[in-house]
Amino acid sequence: MIRIGHAWDTHKLVSGRKLILGGIEVESKVGLLGHSDADVVLHAIAESLLGSLALGDLGTHFPDNSNATLDMDSKIILTKCYDMVLSRGYKLNNLDVTIYSEKIKIAPIREQMRLSIASLLGVDVDLVSIKATTYEGMSFIGQELALACEAVCLVSND
Repeated sequence: MIRIGHAWDTHKLVSGRKLILGGIEVESKVGLLGHSDADVVLHAIAESLLGSLALGDLGTHFPDNSNATLDMDSKIILTKCYDMVLSRGYKLNNLDVTIYSEKIKIAPIREQMRLSIASLLGVDVDLVSIKATTYEGMSFIGQELALACEAVCLVSND
């Protein structure tokens, strides 16, 4: 049986925070605001994995009002979510990620992110696609107030 998961995540850009995307620290004057390290890429992937098997959302498993999840490394979030998928007899077939960013360029860090994500999930890098686009100056993303990420995954139990 195959299952599809989809998720969207967005976080506000602020000064005084590290920018972490896809499990890597990116040199930037701004970072993402959140209860955890706010890695919008890993959050979207993790939630798409949860969604593929109707396992709830990130807030269910990693509440943003808990001291246990405060400043949590999103690599932990992703691996725990994928462990839930694996424990139910499913595995990742492929992952397609789109990052929405106006000024922070993704192309120079794309391969590093793909390798990071593949390593965290224990899969071939060929199963991880990362793309990026802008909002052409429109909306909160286009005005450089936030970053967003969308992820779609296919899992199977064969």
